[in-house]
Amino acid sequence: MEDIHRRIPHRPPFLFIDNILEITDTGAKASLTVREDFSFFEGHYPGNPIMPGVLLCESVFQTGAIFLADYLKNQTLTDDKVTPVLSRIRDARFKRMVLPGDQIEISVTIKDQVGQFYNLSGEIKNNNKTALTISFALALVKDSE
Repeated sequence: MEDIHRRIPHRPPFLFIDNILEITDTGAKASLTVREDFSFFEGHYPGNPIMPGVLLCESVFQTGAIFLADYLKNQTLTDDKVTPVLSRIRDARFKRMVLPGDQIEISVTIKDQVGQFYNLSGEIKNNNKTALTISFALALVKDSE
């Protein structure tokens, strides 16, 4: 968890990655063990818990932010500290449910950069089968004091 906390500001209960598997020049892979005790399962849905699609997307966005933290560490952008924030979501496709007890693998790949915007694609695999594909953009925003 320390590796994650050094790279992104997210913290429980709004952290949906528990392990960084790989960071390369073009992307990153992370994983999450979907625990039965996640509080959102109480309401989504009682008696039939399913991980919400929006939180699956968030795990991809967080993996993208982890990638950008490493991708940018050797580039001098500014003296100010910046945080990658979500600026666009495109073409999210949900293909399989994610349930308590599942171990998901989250991957992101950078597509291009336009100014301060980084376009990425992401995928979640559950038991080696695609559960989610998505394209998104992260923007670098200066941290407020």
